[in-house]
Amino acid sequence: MDSSTTPSYRGYRFPCEIIAHCVWLYFRLCLSFRDIQEMMLERGVDVSYEAIRLWCLNARRLRHQRGRPGGTWRLDEVLRKINGNLAYLWRAVDQSGEVLDVLVQKRRNGKAARRFFRKLLKGHRYVPRAVVTDKLASYASAKKDLMPGVAHHRGRGLNNRTENSHQPTRVRERAMRRFKSMRQAQRFLSVHAQVPNHFRPGRHCMRACHYRTLMAGRFASWSEITGMSGATATRV
Repeated sequence: MDSSTTPSYRGYRFPCEIIAHCVWLYFRLCLSFRDIQEMMLERGVDVSYEAIRLWCLNARRLRHQRGRPGGTWRLDEVLRKINGNLAYLWRAVDQSGEVLDVLVQKRRNGKAARRFFRKLLKGHRYVPRAVVTDKLASYASAKKDLMPGVAHHRGRGLNNRTENSHQPTRVRERAMRRFKSMRQAQRFLSVHAQVPNHFRPGRHCMRACHYRTLMAGRFASWSEITGMSGATATRV
C-alpha cells in the first residue's frame, strides 16, 4: 500500500493507535462492536460501539502489504442467504491459500463469472499460469473469453483449498447473526479477507524464531498501513 492511501485521522477524537487497534480487533478476531467497546472500557477508554463501527467502515481503504500472489488461482462460489434472499459468495485464493478477492453476486452464470474474473485481473494486474475450479460451466466460459491462454483444471477435490477458505466467513457470519444486505457483506468481506492474510503467514510451515521475526514485520507494516507510524493524536 502506498503512502497516498494512508488513512487520515484529522478531526478524530481518539488517537490513531486506539482506532487502529479497534479495527484490528474487529477484523482479526470474532468480536462484535459491543465486545470491543467493553474491552476498551476495561482499559480505561470510553468509546461507543457506533464509533467503532464507523472506524471499521473506513477500513475498506486498508490493504496489507504483500508481494505478488501465486500463479495458480483457485476459485469457488458458495450459496448464502442474505436478508432472506439467496446470493453467491465468489472467492479466489492462490496456491498458498491466501485470499485474492471476494465478490458477492445474485447469480452464478457466465456473466457473473466474467465479472469476477475482470475484478481479479483489474485488482492484481497480471494473468495467472492456471486456474482451478469445480465443474461449473460458467468458469470455462469466462476463462475462454478473458484468459484464453491460461490452463484450466476442473474436477472434484481439486478445489478443496478454496472451499476451506469459506469457513472463517461462516464463523463470522454466525457471530454477526447473518449479513443484513449484499452491500454490507461485500464491504465487510473485502477487508476481512485481507487482514487474516496479513496476520496468518502459515505458522505450521516455519520455525518459531522465523515466525516471531515475520510477525514483528507484519505488525510494523500494519502500523504503517493504518498511519500509526509517525502519526500524532488529534483530538477535538
